[in-house]
Amino acid sequence: MIKHCLSLSALILCASALQAAELTAQEIRWLNAGSSVLAYARQTLQLPLDITVQPQARASDVPLALGYQDGRCKLVLSLRGNSHSEDVLAGVPPEQQSWMIEAMVAHEIGHCWRYAQGAWHSLPAGFEQAASTPEMALQETRREEGYADLVALAWIAQRQPQRYPIVLQWMTQVRQPGGMTAGSHSTLAWLQQAPTAQVFAAGRPWQQQVEQLWQQGLQHDECGVLR
Repeated sequence: MIKHCLSLSALILCASALQAAELTAQEIRWLNAGSSVLAYARQTLQLPLDITVQPQARASDVPLALGYQDGRCKLVLSLRGNSHSEDVLAGVPPEQQSWMIEAMVAHEIGHCWRYAQGAWHSLPAGFEQAASTPEMALQETRREEGYADLVALAWIAQRQPQRYPIVLQWMTQVRQPGGMTAGSHSTLAWLQQAPTAQVFAAGRPWQQQVEQLWQQGLQHDECGVLR
């Protein structure tokens, strides 16, 4: 059966040494790396978030993904039996990998936020969807990925600003066209809006700052046009 961690307290137990017999060392490492993001999502944002650890990944599974079902976000780890689970961290020094995992978890929480706000695949006021094309689904996904990438950067900027340049460089490399996450995940139009941690001003709600930068990125991407 799939292992579920339905609450923050259960998540903490899942990531502890007490559960080492049930979780792999890799799963514990990823959960620990993202624990501060998950705690913030549950306690501060009050997001309806469940965590699922797959007992066996399928060939098509990415290591970390988020879905939405019955009004709740489903964060799914598919690490066990996934021979490609660490590919996204290739070339990252071991001592820096937890920073990238933390950013990935923050990215998924960005998706959860959009779902919870009822804004998934919607454009902000003043924008409209470009003419219907076969690429529309790709465009809709890409703009959500751009939003979530900005959430990840906002998290790093506010919590670990000294590591921001390294995380941004890694994200930019991963998001290059033709790279590991090309097409619907090519989010350079948004990453370019946040070249330094200073674009996320201290004391301002991250939601407002992300929304502003996201709209700037929309003007440089074909997935939405100004009215």
